[in-house]
Amino acid sequence: MRKRAEQIDQTRQRIIDAAVHLHGTVGPAETTIAGIAREAGTTRLTVYRHFADEEAIFAACSAHWLSRQVPPRPDEWVGIADPLERVRAGLTDLYRFYRDGGSMLTRIHRDLAALPAGHRHIIAERDRYHRDVLLDPFRAGAKDRRLRAVLAHAVSFGTWRSLCIDNKLSDGEAVEVMSALVAGTAAATAAARDHQDAGVSAPAG
Repeated sequence: MRKRAEQIDQTRQRIIDAAVHLHGTVGPAETTIAGIAREAGTTRLTVYRHFADEEAIFAACSAHWLSRQVPPRPDEWVGIADPLERVRAGLTDLYRFYRDGGSMLTRIHRDLAALPAGHRHIIAERDRYHRDVLLDPFRAGAKDRRLRAVLAHAVSFGTWRSLCIDNKLSDGEAVEVMSALVAGTAAATAAARDHQDAGVSAPAG
């Protein structure tokens, strides 16, 4: 009985490993159940015995790949009170993760439309959470749509890839470029807010 259970577990892991390999090489859009079965040395029917559908396979694949990575740690960013220091720390952490997982993440983001809807939602929510953690210490400025937009751009994998892969910046240079953009936007937001407040409080002529 135990040997049978071990064989089942081994087959399941081969299927997961096959899915991870294909997602990281040809991408999710080109990954099929038949291709996974072929890569795993099994049959489509066996794949479906272990996973009810492609969403279940993707969930297992994603969890297995992430277990091999060092994910970003936004729970550590929140301990940094200074807004710009938090931005630098958070982007440094994120860009390190993007660099380490660049091959897989490139294909995942390229093929977003092919991902199950639930997983597209998870990716979007994760980006929003990272943005919000970096936005929070700006306090009044956190409500400004320009600052929100700039931070959303800064935490995006596509931004990192454009700066560091397409345009050859180091991760550190990319962090400084985006931090400067955030700082400039925050300063402009504060100046506009002060100007508005001054206009509201000025006595009528």
